[in-house]
This record gives sequence, C-alpha cells and structure tokens, in this order.
Amino acid sequence: MSAEPESEPDTTPPAHSGAPAPGSAQAPRDAVWTIPNALSVLRLLGVPLFLWLILQPAFHGPHLDGWAILVLAVGGLTDYLDGKIARAMNQTSKLGAVLDPAADRLYILATLVGLAWREIIPIWLVVLLVGRDVLMSIPLAVLKRHGYGALPVHFLGKAATFNLLYAFPLLLLGDGHNALNDVAGAIGWAFAIWGTTLYWLAAGLYVVQVRQVVREDAARA
Repeated sequence: MSAEPESEPDTTPPAHSGAPAPGSAQAPRDAVWTIPNALSVLRLLGVPLFLWLILQPAFHGPHLDGWAILVLAVGGLTDYLDGKIARAMNQTSKLGAVLDPAADRLYILATLVGLAWREIIPIWLVVLLVGRDVLMSIPLAVLKRHGYGALPVHFLGKAATFNLLYAFPLLLLGDGHNALNDVAGAIGWAFAIWGTTLYWLAAGLYVVQVRQVVREDAARA
C-alpha cells in the first residue's frame, strides 16, 4: 500500500506534518496522478459495487456472490500492487497515505455490513471491528492536539488487514451446505479470528507509540 512500510517503522516521533522529513527517500510528495493513487481510487470504486452485489439476495434478487468475491479479489490485488509500485517507482504521496487506509477501512466496513445483513457473520464480530476503529479516534485526536498527523501504519496492522481481507470472501464462499462451503467457512473463520486479534493488538501498539510521541514532545517543551 502506497505509504506503509514492509517492516517495523522507526518509533522516532514524526515531524509535526506527520510525514517523513522532506528530501528523504520515503518522504511523501504532493503528487496526485500516480499509479498507486489510481489503484486506490479503483479500489474505492469497488466498494459500492461490492455492496450492490452481495446484498442482491437480501432484496429478493439473484445470488451474485461469485462476482462479489471477484470484486474483493481485485480489491486485494490492487491493495498489494499499489504499495509495491509506490516503493519500486518512488511514487509515495500524501494523497496515497490518505486514500490507501481509507480504502481498506471502507472495504472492511462494506463487507461487514453485507455479511451481517445476510446473517453470514454475527453482530458481535461487527461490533468488535467497528468498535476498534471508533476507539482509535481517541489517540488520533491526541496526536492532532499535539500538532502531529497520523503515525505510519505498523506491519501488525497490515497483517490484520490482510487476514480480514482473506477471511471475508472465504466466509461468503462458505454460505452454503456442501463440503466446499464447509471448508471455505472454516478457513474463513480462522482468518477472521486471527485478523480480529491482530487488529486489536495493532490498536494497542498504536496507543503505545502515541504515548511515546507525546512524552517525547513534552520532554522537548
């Protein structure tokens, strides 16, 4: 993804802009028309399409789950490619740093809504995942109050997202009564449990990083 490191980032507090220092190899730029950004926009456009596809049976329409899974697969592929291309072609950008996680969260939210509406997943899983994002607004508000932007996404958060993006199509594929559905559902739940656990661990790590930034900011004051 376009602005996220493959390995654990340095915990040194960022500049007040929330971005790496200008002139560094990883400094995000103001570029808009980049390949990674185009892939992120494509992923965003897939969100309403996915919702329309997955909710058809809920409104007495045809089952289009195969197409819904294809949209999720394309979203996962673009999620992988935009980061690789951004790093390989030095096309990281400030817009990409916003678009990329926004697309991830919207895909997760849309999939949760669709699967819960179809009663494929329980409400408690929706509460766990959505509640985590709601609670994360608190450390983000603390950073903003101290003049910082969002910290770089940790690899743990990326691992959580990948687990969840694998879990959802498998859970959708598991909506049936044959052997293939049973196997897909079991694997999907394994990914969902790991993804949810990592999602909350990543949130805890983010809070620790925010506390470190705030303490070091206070020590310099």
